[in-house]
Amino acid sequence: MDLQLAGKHALVTGSTRGIGYATALELAREGAHVTVNGRDSGRVAQTIARIEAALPGARVNGLAADLGTAQGCERLQQACPRVDILVNNLGIFEPKPFAAIPDEDWLRFFEVNVLSGVRLSRHYLPLMKEAGWGRIVFISSESGISPPTEMIHYGMSKAAQLSIARGLAQDAAGSGVTVNAVLPGPTRSEGVGDFFARLAAEAGVAEQEFERRFFAEARPTSLLKRLADPAEVAALVTYVCSPRASATTGAALRVDGGVVASMV
Repeated sequence: MDLQLAGKHALVTGSTRGIGYATALELAREGAHVTVNGRDSGRVAQTIARIEAALPGARVNGLAADLGTAQGCERLQQACPRVDILVNNLGIFEPKPFAAIPDEDWLRFFEVNVLSGVRLSRHYLPLMKEAGWGRIVFISSESGISPPTEMIHYGMSKAAQLSIARGLAQDAAGSGVTVNAVLPGPTRSEGVGDFFARLAAEAGVAEQEFERRFFAEARPTSLLKRLADPAEVAALVTYVCSPRASATTGAALRVDGGVVASMV
């Protein structure tokens, strides 16, 4: 299927690894001009080189900026004033008991996971509406509708993204701009992979066995019974970014492996 993305300019935040990288790669594969982003200029350069090596002739550039700050968002907007597609992927997670989460962590999770997308959408959405076409996608999580007891602050931030995405979709009604949220389940990003490897070592078991136990005990409702690959998530994100998905807006689209036990 031709996703009709040739000539579109896409910005993917937090795209030097994980779901962000997989999405940037898939958008570039479909012919979009992709701007990648991360905090470290070296990693941004490496990511550009990886995409160019995988897809000779791909149109890709990048900018290092900490989008967890207002200054970082402003710097990115100045360097990249207009885009057709904005994928708000930047996010952090950290398992921590509720009683041990200080105010600083709540504020940090809100600023990085929520306000980064708010600030960028506030800049790009009016320009998309003016142009009569655009796509904004928030990479939320199944944790946004099924809060994880082990990291309630993370669930809070992902639930906030769902509300913002729906509100922005309503704001953009009839404009040719769509706004959606994509809800991945447990996914084998670098961060999750490293986290699983550490916990497996602490438990004295192989990573494969730890993953089996995780889905048997911590996420028993999973129908997939394994970690998703970032490319599996990126496939849905890329479609939602495309003109083919013109009737999909204001939606919370799950690619969670069936973790959320719901028919809708």
